[in-house]
Amino acid sequence: MPPEIEFYGVLVPGLLPVFLLSLALMVTLDLVLGRAGLYRRLWHPSLFRFALFVCLFGAAGLLLIH
Repeated sequence: MPPEIEFYGVLVPGLLPVFLLSLALMVTLDLVLGRAGLYRRLWHPSLFRFALFVCLFGAAGLLLIH
């Protein structure tokens, strides 16, 4: 994975596409889990959302390294 990607003359971090993909997946999962009623059973829904995003972003980043 390149450390930087050139995007129309601007250098952006190499993990930016991974971040955006993880964010899109997180929004999709958030909608599905919200409609399923999971957030009513959780103690702290915001903390769960953040932890889920961190897990998705970390797993996607590790997949690109290897």
